[in-house]
Amino acid sequence: MTILISVVAFLVAIAILVTVHEAGHFFVARWCNVRVRRFSVGFGRPLLRWQGRGPDRTEYCLSAIPLGGYVQMLDEREGEVDPEERHRAFNNRPLLQRTAVVAAGPAANFLFAILAYWAVAVVGMTELRPLIDDPTPGSPAAEAGLERGQEIVAIDGRETGTWQRVAMGFMDAGFHREDVPVTLRHEDGREVTVPLNLRAEPKLRDTTDVLGAIGLQAYTPDLPAVVGRLAPDGAAARAGLEEGDRIVAFDGEPVDSWLGLVDRVEPRPGESVTVAFEREGQERQVTLTLGSQERGEREVGMLGVGPHVPEDYQTRMQREVQYGPLAGIAYGVERTWDTTSLTVKVLVRMVMGEASLKNIGGPVTIGQFAGDTASMGVVPFLTFLAVISISLGIINLLPIPILDGGHLLYFLVEAIRGKPVSERVQAIGQQVGIVVLIGLMGLAFYNDFERLFGGG
Repeated sequence: MTILISVVAFLVAIAILVTVHEAGHFFVARWCNVRVRRFSVGFGRPLLRWQGRGPDRTEYCLSAIPLGGYVQMLDEREGEVDPEERHRAFNNRPLLQRTAVVAAGPAANFLFAILAYWAVAVVGMTELRPLIDDPTPGSPAAEAGLERGQEIVAIDGRETGTWQRVAMGFMDAGFHREDVPVTLRHEDGREVTVPLNLRAEPKLRDTTDVLGAIGLQAYTPDLPAVVGRLAPDGAAARAGLEEGDRIVAFDGEPVDSWLGLVDRVEPRPGESVTVAFEREGQERQVTLTLGSQERGEREVGMLGVGPHVPEDYQTRMQREVQYGPLAGIAYGVERTWDTTSLTVKVLVRMVMGEASLKNIGGPVTIGQFAGDTASMGVVPFLTFLAVISISLGIINLLPIPILDGGHLLYFLVEAIRGKPVSERVQAIGQQVGIVVLIGLMGLAFYNDFERLFGGG
């Protein structure tokens, strides 16, 4: 069921984002009086097709390979054009109009992200406050003196209201600085600012778990070992545990708190263990195999359960945030800008060798995130769509031939030289672009399978 949800969510996400991107090209092309011959979501053999009305008779297709799409415009470089329609061929339109048509695809992706974030802001969201637990011994967080129960309120002078913004803040600060200022709030309201040495952990750039590598993990209150939630495909769910079960022993050792359970589970990734628990006054036990997860540079055991958190704890650990329609627009623009800026910085650092190439994910990783966020609800799924839409817009703006950015580069050269780039140079560029894209796709698939089967 989890795999099915991931596949369906992935296909829905790709269909939405490809349609948005290609619609940007389509509508601006129509506005510039360029004839559009075909609008296709997907590549390869059309599964569904229908003819549009009007003089252009544009063909709309849903094709077999759902990893992209295209808008086919009238163009003399692709075949013979009726002399009466030469003025409507893409290659014969003014440079500014051709530039607008090409740039409209990525622009539509950024606009979609703003609208998605706006919808999230107006609907309202539950944000997890970045309260920290005991830092990992010997980690940068421990060396800086961070303590259990503190809340991270700012990184490098920028406010951080959620764990997501904390991770983005550290990535934005870079992994080569020795004095990143981190502002912390104690439970009594006092605030202190401490320098965090990100150069102290040289392997930071080689991991996708930034918070784990720094030594940070979410605060876990002193709670009884009562199951409050279950990961659908976790070890506990597969063994038959249910919400409300109280775990009383782990491999024969008594468990008196949630933290005590965590201390017993984490050192034993992948091991077979016996868990005793109480349900409706009766004690039962099961034998199961723990899962594993990478945290920093070590593997930790995972039971696949979360604690039951009383309302008063939830009030301290979470906050409800909702914006009005106008304030939501500002929120959407700000989130889109922050995510775009961070993504570009990470790409630059990967090129410079300052960030891990493991950050590049392919369809498997995207599908997993799609399934996870879709299972969590509309707001997480919309946030996921916004992030992927931004990534799609940025990737298409890269100056790689056959991508939108490659065409824009050709148009820039044309504007400088006063004449188009020769067809021979464009053909060579396309071949280079195809090789580069195949290489990037190969790396993305490698990272996907490494995460699935390599324990990453």
